[in-house]
Amino acid sequence: MTATVTAPGAGRGALSSATWVVTGLTLRQTWRGAVVVIALAALMSAVAVGAYRTAVASPSDAAALAALAENPAIRTLFGEPVALHEAGGFAVWRTGTVLSVLLAVWGLLAATRITRGEEDAGRWDVLLAGRVPVRKVVTRHLATLVAWTLLAGVAAFTGLVAAGATAHGAMAHAAGLALCGVFSASVGVLTSQVFAARSAASGAAVAVLGVGMLLKMVGDGIAALEWLRWFTPFGMAALARPYDGDHMGPLAVLGAVCVLPAVAALAAAGRRDVRGGLLPSPSGRAPRTVLLGSPQAFAVRRLLRPLAAWSIGIGTYFLLIGVLAVSMTAFLAENPRFAELAEQSGFGGLASVEGYVAALFALLAVPVGAFVTVRLAGLAQDETSRRLTLLLAQPISRVRVLAAEVTASAGGAVVLTTVAGLATWAGTMTIGAGLGLLDALAGAWNVLPVVFLCLGSGALALAWVPRAAGFVGCVPAAGGFLLNVFADSWGWPTWVGQVSPFAHLAAVPGAPVGWFAAMMMTAVGVLAMVVGAVGYQQRDLRL
Repeated sequence: MTATVTAPGAGRGALSSATWVVTGLTLRQTWRGAVVVIALAALMSAVAVGAYRTAVASPSDAAALAALAENPAIRTLFGEPVALHEAGGFAVWRTGTVLSVLLAVWGLLAATRITRGEEDAGRWDVLLAGRVPVRKVVTRHLATLVAWTLLAGVAAFTGLVAAGATAHGAMAHAAGLALCGVFSASVGVLTSQVFAARSAASGAAVAVLGVGMLLKMVGDGIAALEWLRWFTPFGMAALARPYDGDHMGPLAVLGAVCVLPAVAALAAAGRRDVRGGLLPSPSGRAPRTVLLGSPQAFAVRRLLRPLAAWSIGIGTYFLLIGVLAVSMTAFLAENPRFAELAEQSGFGGLASVEGYVAALFALLAVPVGAFVTVRLAGLAQDETSRRLTLLLAQPISRVRVLAAEVTASAGGAVVLTTVAGLATWAGTMTIGAGLGLLDALAGAWNVLPVVFLCLGSGALALAWVPRAAGFVGCVPAAGGFLLNVFADSWGWPTWVGQVSPFAHLAAVPGAPVGWFAAMMMTAVGVLAMVVGAVGYQQRDLRL
Protein backbone atom coordinates (compact mmCIF):
# COMPACT_ATOMS: atom_id res chain seq x y z
CA MET A 1 0.00 0.00 0.00
CA THR A 2 1.38 3.39 -0.98
CA ALA A 3 0.76 6.28 1.37
CA THR A 4 -0.30 9.59 -0.09
CA VAL A 5 1.57 12.52 1.32
CA THR A 6 -0.07 15.96 1.25
CA ALA A 7 2.35 18.82 1.07
CA PRO A 8 2.08 21.37 3.87
CA GLY A 9 -0.13 24.24 2.85
CA ALA A 10 -1.84 22.27 0.07
CA GLY A 11 -5.11 22.23 2.00
CA ARG A 12 -4.92 25.94 2.61
CA GLY A 13 -4.25 26.55 -1.08
CA ALA A 14 -7.29 24.51 -2.11
CA LEU A 15 -9.43 26.38 0.41
CA SER A 16 -8.18 29.73 -0.85
CA SER A 17 -8.91 28.73 -4.43
CA ALA A 18 -12.42 27.59 -3.47
CA THR A 19 -13.20 30.84 -1.67
CA TRP A 20 -12.13 32.86 -4.70
CA VAL A 21 -14.47 30.75 -6.81
CA VAL A 22 -17.25 31.67 -4.36
CA THR A 23 -16.35 35.33 -4.80
CA GLY A 24 -16.55 34.99 -8.57
CA LEU A 25 -19.96 33.35 -8.29
CA THR A 26 -21.20 36.16 -6.03
CA LEU A 27 -20.01 38.77 -8.51
CA ARG A 28 -21.82 36.94 -11.29
CA GLN A 29 -25.05 36.86 -9.27
CA THR A 30 -25.03 40.55 -8.39
CA TRP A 31 -23.29 42.52 -11.12
CA ARG A 32 -26.39 43.34 -13.20
CA GLY A 33 -28.33 44.94 -10.38
CA ALA A 34 -25.19 46.60 -9.04
CA VAL A 35 -24.43 48.22 -12.40
CA VAL A 36 -27.96 49.66 -12.55
CA VAL A 37 -27.72 51.08 -9.02
CA ILE A 38 -24.25 52.52 -9.64
CA ALA A 39 -25.35 54.13 -12.91
CA LEU A 40 -28.41 55.67 -11.26
CA ALA A 41 -26.30 57.05 -8.42
CA ALA A 42 -24.00 58.83 -10.86
CA LEU A 43 -26.70 59.96 -13.29
CA MET A 44 -29.21 61.27 -10.75
CA SER A 45 -26.51 63.19 -8.89
CA ALA A 46 -25.26 64.84 -12.06
CA VAL A 47 -28.78 65.63 -13.30
CA ALA A 48 -29.71 67.29 -9.99
CA VAL A 49 -26.66 69.58 -10.18
CA GLY A 50 -27.57 70.50 -13.75
CA ALA A 51 -31.18 71.14 -12.76
CA TYR A 52 -30.05 73.57 -10.07
CA ARG A 53 -27.93 75.56 -12.52
CA THR A 54 -30.76 75.87 -15.01
CA ALA A 55 -33.62 76.45 -12.55
CA VAL A 56 -32.10 78.76 -9.95
CA ALA A 57 -31.33 81.76 -12.07
CA SER A 58 -32.17 84.71 -9.79
CA PRO A 59 -32.10 85.77 -6.11
CA SER A 60 -35.83 85.14 -5.90
CA ASP A 61 -35.22 81.51 -6.86
CA ALA A 62 -32.67 81.14 -4.09
CA ALA A 63 -35.04 82.79 -1.62
CA ALA A 64 -37.81 80.36 -2.56
CA LEU A 65 -35.48 77.44 -1.98
CA ALA A 66 -34.31 78.88 1.34
CA ALA A 67 -37.92 78.95 2.54
CA LEU A 68 -37.96 75.15 2.26
CA ALA A 69 -35.93 74.75 5.43
CA GLU A 70 -38.70 76.46 7.44
CA ASN A 71 -41.51 74.15 6.32
CA PRO A 72 -42.00 70.98 8.41
CA ALA A 73 -43.98 69.26 5.65
CA ILE A 74 -41.10 69.64 3.20
CA ARG A 75 -38.61 68.35 5.75
CA THR A 76 -40.79 65.37 6.60
CA LEU A 77 -41.35 64.26 3.03
CA PHE A 78 -37.99 65.06 1.43
CA GLY A 79 -35.55 65.56 4.28
CA GLU A 80 -34.12 68.69 5.83
CA PRO A 81 -32.86 71.07 3.12
CA VAL A 82 -29.36 72.37 3.85
CA ALA A 83 -26.86 74.37 1.81
CA LEU A 84 -29.39 75.17 -0.91
CA HIS A 85 -27.21 78.10 -1.93
CA GLU A 86 -24.89 75.56 -3.57
CA ALA A 87 -25.62 73.26 -6.48
CA GLY A 88 -24.20 70.33 -4.52
CA GLY A 89 -26.39 71.02 -1.49
CA PHE A 90 -29.48 71.18 -3.69
CA ALA A 91 -28.51 67.92 -5.40
CA VAL A 92 -28.01 66.17 -2.06
CA TRP A 93 -31.41 67.32 -0.82
CA ARG A 94 -33.18 66.35 -4.03
CA THR A 95 -31.60 62.93 -4.55
CA GLY A 96 -30.07 61.94 -1.20
CA THR A 97 -33.10 60.23 0.33
CA VAL A 98 -34.08 58.52 -2.92
CA LEU A 99 -30.59 57.17 -3.56
CA SER A 100 -30.04 56.02 0.02
CA VAL A 101 -33.34 54.10 0.01
CA LEU A 102 -32.61 52.68 -3.47
CA LEU A 103 -29.17 51.49 -2.41
CA ALA A 104 -30.47 50.11 0.88
CA VAL A 105 -33.35 48.19 -0.71
CA TRP A 106 -31.10 46.73 -3.39
CA GLY A 107 -28.47 45.75 -0.82
CA LEU A 108 -30.82 43.93 1.55
CA LEU A 109 -32.81 42.15 -1.17
CA ALA A 110 -29.63 41.09 -2.95
CA ALA A 111 -28.26 39.83 0.36
CA THR A 112 -31.25 37.63 1.14
CA ARG A 113 -31.44 36.42 -2.47
CA ILE A 114 -27.83 35.25 -2.83
CA THR A 115 -27.52 33.84 0.70
CA ARG A 116 -30.76 32.47 2.14
CA GLY A 117 -32.38 32.14 -1.30
CA GLU A 118 -29.52 30.11 -2.77
CA GLU A 119 -29.23 27.96 0.33
CA ASP A 120 -32.97 27.24 0.39
CA ALA A 121 -32.81 26.17 -3.25
CA GLY A 122 -30.16 23.57 -2.38
CA ARG A 123 -27.46 25.16 -4.49
CA TRP A 124 -25.13 25.43 -1.50
CA ASP A 125 -25.33 21.74 -0.55
CA VAL A 126 -22.41 20.49 -2.61
CA LEU A 127 -20.38 23.63 -1.92
CA LEU A 128 -20.75 23.29 1.85
CA ALA A 129 -19.99 19.57 1.67
CA GLY A 130 -16.45 20.50 0.63
CA ARG A 131 -13.69 22.49 2.25
CA VAL A 132 -15.47 25.85 2.46
CA PRO A 133 -17.39 26.40 5.74
CA VAL A 134 -20.64 28.35 5.93
CA ARG A 135 -19.02 31.31 7.65
CA LYS A 136 -16.46 31.80 4.90
CA VAL A 137 -19.12 31.59 2.18
CA VAL A 138 -21.23 34.19 3.99
CA THR A 139 -18.15 36.38 4.48
CA ARG A 140 -17.42 36.41 0.75
CA HIS A 141 -21.02 37.25 -0.12
CA LEU A 142 -21.11 40.10 2.37
CA ALA A 143 -17.74 41.44 1.20
CA THR A 144 -18.95 41.51 -2.40
CA LEU A 145 -22.10 43.43 -1.50
CA VAL A 146 -20.09 45.90 0.58
CA ALA A 147 -17.77 46.48 -2.36
CA TRP A 148 -20.71 47.19 -4.67
CA THR A 149 -22.25 49.70 -2.27
CA LEU A 150 -18.92 51.47 -1.86
CA LEU A 151 -18.67 51.72 -5.64
CA ALA A 152 -22.15 53.24 -5.70
CA GLY A 153 -20.93 55.89 -3.27
CA VAL A 154 -17.95 56.57 -5.53
CA ALA A 155 -20.34 56.88 -8.48
CA ALA A 156 -22.45 59.48 -6.64
CA PHE A 157 -19.29 61.43 -5.79
CA THR A 158 -18.14 61.27 -9.40
CA GLY A 159 -21.52 62.41 -10.72
CA LEU A 160 -21.61 65.43 -8.41
CA VAL A 161 -18.04 66.53 -9.10
CA ALA A 162 -18.28 65.92 -12.85
CA ALA A 163 -21.38 68.12 -13.02
CA GLY A 164 -19.57 70.97 -11.26
CA ALA A 165 -20.31 70.51 -7.53
CA THR A 166 -17.45 70.94 -5.08
CA ALA A 167 -15.69 67.83 -3.85
CA HIS A 168 -15.75 68.32 -0.08
CA GLY A 169 -19.52 68.01 0.33
CA ALA A 170 -19.70 65.33 -2.35
CA MET A 171 -17.36 63.16 -0.30
CA ALA A 172 -19.53 63.41 2.84
CA HIS A 173 -22.66 62.67 0.83
CA ALA A 174 -21.09 59.70 -0.96
CA ALA A 175 -19.83 58.25 2.33
CA GLY A 176 -23.30 58.51 3.86
CA LEU A 177 -24.91 56.78 0.86
CA ALA A 178 -22.37 53.98 0.86
CA LEU A 179 -22.70 53.37 4.60
CA CYS A 180 -26.52 53.19 4.33
CA GLY A 181 -26.03 50.49 1.71
CA VAL A 182 -23.47 48.64 3.82
CA PHE A 183 -25.78 48.67 6.84
CA SER A 184 -28.74 47.33 4.88
CA ALA A 185 -26.70 44.61 3.16
CA SER A 186 -25.33 43.55 6.56
CA VAL A 187 -28.84 43.43 8.01
CA GLY A 188 -29.99 41.33 5.04
CA VAL A 189 -27.15 38.86 5.57
CA LEU A 190 -27.89 38.76 9.30
CA THR A 191 -31.60 38.02 8.89
CA SER A 192 -30.64 35.32 6.38
CA GLN A 193 -28.76 33.56 9.19
CA VAL A 194 -31.53 34.05 11.72
CA PHE A 195 -34.51 32.90 9.66
CA ALA A 196 -34.79 29.64 7.76
CA ALA A 197 -36.92 31.05 4.91
CA ARG A 198 -36.02 33.74 2.42
CA SER A 199 -39.43 35.44 2.73
CA ALA A 200 -39.03 35.79 6.49
CA ALA A 201 -35.46 37.06 6.13
CA SER A 202 -36.46 39.65 3.53
CA GLY A 203 -39.50 40.71 5.53
CA ALA A 204 -37.49 41.26 8.70
CA ALA A 205 -34.81 43.24 6.85
CA VAL A 206 -37.41 45.41 5.10
CA ALA A 207 -39.08 46.05 8.46
CA VAL A 208 -35.78 47.34 9.87
CA LEU A 209 -35.40 49.57 6.82
CA GLY A 210 -38.98 50.87 7.12
CA VAL A 211 -38.66 51.70 10.79
CA GLY A 212 -35.40 53.50 10.12
CA MET A 213 -36.94 55.60 7.37
CA LEU A 214 -39.95 56.44 9.55
CA LEU A 215 -37.67 57.59 12.39
CA LYS A 216 -35.80 59.85 10.00
CA MET A 217 -39.00 61.40 8.66
CA VAL A 218 -40.27 62.12 12.18
CA GLY A 219 -36.91 63.53 13.24
CA ASP A 220 -36.73 65.75 10.14
CA GLY A 221 -40.26 67.09 10.53
CA ILE A 222 -40.49 67.66 14.30
CA ALA A 223 -37.70 69.76 15.79
CA ALA A 224 -38.28 68.41 19.31
CA LEU A 225 -37.71 64.85 18.06
CA GLU A 226 -34.71 65.45 15.84
CA TRP A 227 -32.65 63.25 18.17
CA LEU A 228 -34.43 60.26 16.62
CA ARG A 229 -32.18 60.61 13.60
CA TRP A 230 -29.32 59.17 15.66
CA PHE A 231 -31.20 55.85 15.75
CA THR A 232 -31.38 55.29 11.99
CA PRO A 233 -28.66 55.04 9.33
CA PHE A 234 -30.57 57.43 7.07
CA GLY A 235 -30.72 59.99 9.86
CA MET A 236 -27.01 59.72 10.67
CA ALA A 237 -26.14 60.16 7.00
CA ALA A 238 -28.28 63.32 6.94
CA LEU A 239 -26.66 64.62 10.16
CA ALA A 240 -23.35 64.78 8.28
CA ARG A 241 -24.90 67.83 6.53
CA PRO A 242 -22.96 67.70 3.23
CA TYR A 243 -22.00 71.17 1.97
CA ASP A 244 -22.97 72.62 5.36
CA GLY A 245 -20.12 71.66 7.65
CA ASP A 246 -19.48 68.11 6.44
CA HIS A 247 -19.59 66.66 9.94
CA MET A 248 -17.67 63.41 10.09
CA GLY A 249 -18.85 62.46 13.58
CA PRO A 250 -22.23 61.01 12.53
CA LEU A 251 -20.55 59.12 9.68
CA ALA A 252 -18.03 57.64 12.10
CA VAL A 253 -20.89 56.49 14.34
CA LEU A 254 -22.72 55.07 11.32
CA GLY A 255 -19.59 53.20 10.27
CA ALA A 256 -19.33 51.66 13.73
CA VAL A 257 -23.03 50.74 13.66
CA CYS A 258 -22.54 48.98 10.29
CA VAL A 259 -20.01 46.67 11.93
CA LEU A 260 -22.56 45.32 14.42
CA PRO A 261 -24.92 43.45 12.05
CA ALA A 262 -21.96 42.31 9.95
CA VAL A 263 -20.18 40.76 12.93
CA ALA A 264 -23.45 39.29 14.21
CA ALA A 265 -24.14 37.75 10.79
CA LEU A 266 -20.73 36.06 10.63
CA ALA A 267 -21.07 34.80 14.20
CA ALA A 268 -24.54 33.41 13.48
CA ALA A 269 -23.32 31.70 10.29
CA GLY A 270 -21.01 29.51 12.35
CA ARG A 271 -23.69 28.49 14.84
CA ARG A 272 -26.51 27.25 12.65
CA ASP A 273 -27.25 24.15 10.58
CA VAL A 274 -27.09 24.12 6.80
CA ARG A 275 -30.48 25.14 5.36
CA GLY A 276 -31.49 26.19 8.86
CA GLY A 277 -31.56 29.41 10.85
CA LEU A 278 -30.86 30.42 14.41
CA LEU A 279 -34.62 30.54 14.97
CA PRO A 280 -36.02 27.04 14.48
CA SER A 281 -38.88 26.52 12.08
CA PRO A 282 -42.26 25.88 13.72
CA SER A 283 -42.87 22.17 14.20
CA GLY A 284 -45.67 20.06 15.50
CA ARG A 285 -48.45 22.33 14.32
CA ALA A 286 -51.51 21.11 12.48
CA PRO A 287 -51.33 21.26 8.67
CA ARG A 288 -52.64 24.51 7.20
CA THR A 289 -54.38 23.54 3.99
CA VAL A 290 -56.34 26.73 3.40
CA LEU A 291 -56.05 27.99 -0.19
CA LEU A 292 -54.16 24.94 -1.42
CA GLY A 293 -56.87 23.50 -3.67
CA SER A 294 -55.79 25.08 -6.97
CA PRO A 295 -53.04 27.19 -8.55
CA GLN A 296 -55.33 30.22 -8.30
CA ALA A 297 -55.95 29.70 -4.59
CA PHE A 298 -52.27 29.07 -3.91
CA ALA A 299 -51.30 32.26 -5.73
CA VAL A 300 -53.64 34.16 -3.40
CA ARG A 301 -52.18 32.39 -0.37
CA ARG A 302 -48.65 33.33 -1.38
CA LEU A 303 -49.77 36.91 -1.89
CA LEU A 304 -51.42 37.55 1.47
CA ARG A 305 -48.42 38.01 3.76
CA PRO A 306 -46.35 40.33 1.51
CA LEU A 307 -49.51 42.22 0.57
CA ALA A 308 -50.16 42.95 4.24
CA ALA A 309 -46.62 44.25 4.73
CA TRP A 310 -46.71 46.42 1.61
CA SER A 311 -50.15 47.75 2.58
CA ILE A 312 -48.84 48.88 5.96
CA GLY A 313 -45.89 50.69 4.40
CA ILE A 314 -47.82 52.37 1.60
CA GLY A 315 -50.76 53.20 3.86
CA THR A 316 -48.49 54.85 6.44
CA TYR A 317 -46.75 56.97 3.82
CA PHE A 318 -49.93 58.19 2.14
CA LEU A 319 -51.60 58.86 5.48
CA LEU A 320 -48.71 61.23 6.10
CA ILE A 321 -49.20 62.72 2.63
CA GLY A 322 -52.80 63.52 3.52
CA VAL A 323 -51.95 64.99 6.91
CA LEU A 324 -49.41 67.34 5.32
CA ALA A 325 -51.66 68.44 2.44
CA VAL A 326 -52.69 71.83 3.87
CA SER A 327 -49.19 72.65 5.08
CA MET A 328 -47.70 71.91 1.66
CA THR A 329 -50.25 73.82 -0.36
CA ALA A 330 -50.04 76.83 1.98
CA PHE A 331 -46.28 76.87 1.61
CA LEU A 332 -46.49 76.78 -2.18
CA ALA A 333 -49.11 79.53 -2.19
CA GLU A 334 -46.71 81.72 -0.21
CA ASN A 335 -43.77 80.79 -2.46
CA PRO A 336 -45.12 80.75 -6.02
CA ARG A 337 -41.63 80.68 -7.48
CA PHE A 338 -40.95 77.33 -5.88
CA ALA A 339 -44.20 76.03 -7.34
CA GLU A 340 -42.89 77.11 -10.75
CA LEU A 341 -39.60 75.29 -10.14
CA ALA A 342 -41.51 72.16 -9.13
CA GLU A 343 -43.56 72.37 -12.32
CA GLN A 344 -40.37 72.53 -14.36
CA SER A 345 -39.40 69.20 -12.77
CA GLY A 346 -42.69 67.57 -13.75
CA PHE A 347 -44.74 68.26 -10.60
CA GLY A 348 -47.32 70.81 -11.61
CA GLY A 349 -50.55 71.90 -9.93
CA LEU A 350 -49.18 71.66 -6.40
CA ALA A 351 -50.89 74.83 -5.20
CA SER A 352 -54.21 73.01 -4.55
CA VAL A 353 -54.92 69.97 -2.40
CA GLU A 354 -56.20 68.06 -5.43
CA GLY A 355 -53.11 68.91 -7.49
CA TYR A 356 -50.79 68.09 -4.60
CA VAL A 357 -52.23 64.62 -4.00
CA ALA A 358 -52.41 63.99 -7.77
CA ALA A 359 -48.67 64.65 -8.11
CA LEU A 360 -47.83 62.32 -5.26
CA PHE A 361 -50.28 59.66 -6.42
CA ALA A 362 -48.21 59.47 -9.61
CA LEU A 363 -45.34 58.22 -7.45
CA LEU A 364 -47.58 55.38 -6.28
CA ALA A 365 -47.07 53.59 -9.60
CA VAL A 366 -43.42 52.94 -8.72
CA PRO A 367 -43.86 50.86 -5.52
CA VAL A 368 -47.00 49.12 -6.79
CA GLY A 369 -45.26 48.33 -10.08
CA ALA A 370 -42.33 46.95 -8.10
CA PHE A 371 -44.74 44.83 -6.03
CA VAL A 372 -46.28 43.06 -9.01
CA THR A 373 -42.88 42.66 -10.63
CA VAL A 374 -41.50 40.99 -7.51
CA ARG A 375 -44.34 38.49 -7.68
CA LEU A 376 -43.44 37.48 -11.26
CA ALA A 377 -39.74 37.42 -10.42
CA GLY A 378 -40.63 35.08 -7.56
CA LEU A 379 -42.36 32.76 -10.03
CA ALA A 380 -39.18 32.70 -12.14
CA GLN A 381 -37.17 31.92 -8.99
CA ASP A 382 -39.54 29.08 -8.10
CA GLU A 383 -38.99 27.63 -11.55
CA THR A 384 -35.20 27.78 -11.46
CA SER A 385 -35.27 26.37 -7.91
CA ARG A 386 -37.34 23.42 -9.20
CA ARG A 387 -40.24 24.13 -6.86
CA LEU A 388 -42.61 24.08 -9.85
CA THR A 389 -41.36 20.83 -11.37
CA LEU A 390 -43.79 18.46 -9.64
CA LEU A 391 -46.68 20.86 -10.07
CA LEU A 392 -46.13 21.25 -13.80
CA ALA A 393 -45.71 17.49 -14.17
CA GLN A 394 -49.43 17.28 -13.34
CA PRO A 395 -52.19 17.99 -15.87
CA ILE A 396 -51.83 21.71 -15.13
CA SER A 397 -50.65 23.98 -17.91
CA ARG A 398 -48.00 26.64 -17.40
CA VAL A 399 -50.44 29.21 -18.77
CA ARG A 400 -52.80 28.42 -15.91
CA VAL A 401 -50.03 28.87 -13.35
CA LEU A 402 -48.93 32.17 -14.90
CA ALA A 403 -52.51 33.40 -15.21
CA ALA A 404 -53.10 32.64 -11.53
CA GLU A 405 -50.02 34.62 -10.51
CA VAL A 406 -50.84 37.55 -12.81
CA THR A 407 -54.45 37.68 -11.62
CA ALA A 408 -53.45 37.56 -7.96
CA SER A 409 -50.80 40.25 -8.52
CA ALA A 410 -53.30 42.48 -10.31
CA GLY A 411 -55.71 42.04 -7.41
CA GLY A 412 -52.92 42.93 -5.01
CA ALA A 413 -52.23 46.09 -7.02
CA VAL A 414 -55.88 47.11 -6.71
CA VAL A 415 -55.72 46.54 -2.95
CA LEU A 416 -52.53 48.60 -2.57
CA THR A 417 -53.87 51.54 -4.58
CA THR A 418 -57.12 51.41 -2.64
CA VAL A 419 -55.19 51.46 0.64
CA ALA A 420 -53.24 54.50 -0.59
CA GLY A 421 -56.43 56.31 -1.56
CA LEU A 422 -58.16 55.54 1.73
CA ALA A 423 -55.09 56.55 3.75
CA THR A 424 -54.75 59.86 1.89
CA TRP A 425 -58.44 60.61 2.37
CA ALA A 426 -58.20 59.77 6.08
CA GLY A 427 -55.19 62.08 6.44
CA THR A 428 -56.93 64.98 4.76
CA MET A 429 -60.06 64.39 6.85
CA THR A 430 -58.09 64.84 10.08
CA ILE A 431 -57.00 68.33 9.02
CA GLY A 432 -60.17 69.34 7.18
CA ALA A 433 -58.51 69.57 3.76
CA GLY A 434 -61.77 68.84 1.95
CA LEU A 435 -60.64 65.98 -0.30
CA GLY A 436 -63.52 63.67 -1.16
CA LEU A 437 -63.28 59.92 -0.72
CA LEU A 438 -64.10 59.18 -4.36
CA ASP A 439 -61.57 61.78 -5.51
CA ALA A 440 -58.86 60.17 -3.39
CA LEU A 441 -59.68 56.69 -4.68
CA ALA A 442 -59.82 57.90 -8.29
CA GLY A 443 -56.39 59.49 -7.95
CA ALA A 444 -54.91 56.28 -6.54
CA TRP A 445 -56.58 54.00 -9.10
CA ASN A 446 -55.41 56.30 -11.89
CA VAL A 447 -51.93 54.68 -11.81
CA LEU A 448 -53.22 51.14 -12.42
CA PRO A 449 -52.62 51.30 -16.22
CA VAL A 450 -48.90 51.81 -15.54
CA VAL A 451 -48.99 48.84 -13.16
CA PHE A 452 -50.58 46.71 -15.87
CA LEU A 453 -47.72 47.71 -18.17
CA CYS A 454 -45.34 46.40 -15.50
CA LEU A 455 -47.26 43.12 -15.37
CA GLY A 456 -47.09 42.82 -19.14
CA SER A 457 -43.36 43.58 -19.23
CA GLY A 458 -42.72 41.06 -16.47
CA ALA A 459 -44.71 38.38 -18.31
CA LEU A 460 -42.74 39.01 -21.51
CA ALA A 461 -39.47 38.74 -19.62
CA LEU A 462 -40.66 35.56 -17.88
CA ALA A 463 -41.18 33.99 -21.30
CA TRP A 464 -37.80 34.82 -22.84
CA VAL A 465 -35.41 36.20 -20.21
CA PRO A 466 -36.76 34.92 -16.87
CA ARG A 467 -33.65 35.88 -14.92
CA ALA A 468 -34.29 39.52 -15.86
CA ALA A 469 -38.02 39.47 -15.06
CA GLY A 470 -37.57 41.70 -12.03
CA PHE A 471 -35.60 44.34 -13.89
CA VAL A 472 -37.67 44.36 -17.08
CA GLY A 473 -40.95 44.47 -15.17
CA CYS A 474 -39.90 47.64 -13.33
CA VAL A 475 -39.00 49.54 -16.50
CA PRO A 476 -42.46 51.06 -17.23
CA ALA A 477 -42.85 52.39 -13.66
CA ALA A 478 -39.37 53.21 -12.33
CA GLY A 479 -37.77 53.84 -15.72
CA GLY A 480 -40.77 55.74 -17.03
CA PHE A 481 -40.87 57.98 -13.97
CA LEU A 482 -37.17 58.82 -14.20
CA LEU A 483 -37.48 59.52 -17.92
CA ASN A 484 -40.42 61.84 -17.30
CA VAL A 485 -38.55 63.80 -14.60
CA PHE A 486 -35.35 64.07 -16.63
CA ALA A 487 -37.19 65.15 -19.77
CA ASP A 488 -39.02 67.92 -17.90
CA SER A 489 -35.98 69.04 -15.91
CA TRP A 490 -33.59 69.18 -18.85
CA GLY A 491 -35.96 70.38 -21.54
CA TRP A 492 -35.52 67.33 -23.76
CA PRO A 493 -37.54 67.10 -27.01
CA THR A 494 -41.24 66.52 -26.45
CA TRP A 495 -41.25 63.13 -28.15
CA VAL A 496 -38.67 61.80 -25.68
CA GLY A 497 -40.90 62.61 -22.72
CA GLN A 498 -43.90 61.09 -24.50
CA VAL A 499 -42.21 57.69 -24.35
CA SER A 500 -42.87 57.62 -20.60
CA PRO A 501 -46.27 56.27 -19.50
CA PHE A 502 -46.41 59.06 -16.91
CA ALA A 503 -46.66 61.64 -19.68
CA HIS A 504 -50.09 60.20 -20.52
CA LEU A 505 -51.48 60.03 -16.98
CA ALA A 506 -54.01 62.74 -16.14
CA ALA A 507 -53.48 64.60 -12.85
CA VAL A 508 -56.41 62.95 -11.09
CA PRO A 509 -58.19 64.20 -8.94
CA GLY A 510 -57.07 67.65 -10.04
CA ALA A 511 -58.17 66.83 -13.60
CA PRO A 512 -60.58 64.36 -15.22
CA VAL A 513 -59.40 60.83 -15.92
CA GLY A 514 -57.72 60.41 -19.31
CA TRP A 515 -59.78 57.44 -20.32
CA PHE A 516 -58.33 56.99 -23.81
CA ALA A 517 -54.71 56.91 -22.60
CA ALA A 518 -55.66 54.67 -19.66
CA MET A 519 -57.43 52.18 -21.91
CA MET A 520 -54.57 52.17 -24.42
CA MET A 521 -51.94 51.49 -21.74
CA THR A 522 -54.14 48.79 -20.22
CA ALA A 523 -54.64 47.19 -23.63
CA VAL A 524 -50.89 47.18 -24.30
CA GLY A 525 -50.27 45.63 -20.89
CA VAL A 526 -52.88 42.91 -21.44
CA LEU A 527 -51.50 42.18 -24.92
CA ALA A 528 -48.01 41.83 -23.47
CA MET A 529 -49.37 39.41 -20.85
CA VAL A 530 -50.98 37.28 -23.56
CA VAL A 531 -47.81 37.20 -25.67
CA GLY A 532 -45.79 36.41 -22.57
CA ALA A 533 -48.14 33.55 -21.66
CA VAL A 534 -47.75 32.05 -25.15
CA GLY A 535 -43.97 32.26 -24.95
CA TYR A 536 -43.95 30.85 -21.41
CA GLN A 537 -46.00 27.86 -22.54
CA GLN A 538 -43.69 27.08 -25.45
CA ARG A 539 -40.24 27.43 -23.89
CA ASP A 540 -38.41 24.81 -21.86
CA LEU A 541 -38.50 24.83 -18.08
CA ARG A 542 -35.62 26.49 -16.18
CA LEU A 543 -34.46 28.42 -19.26
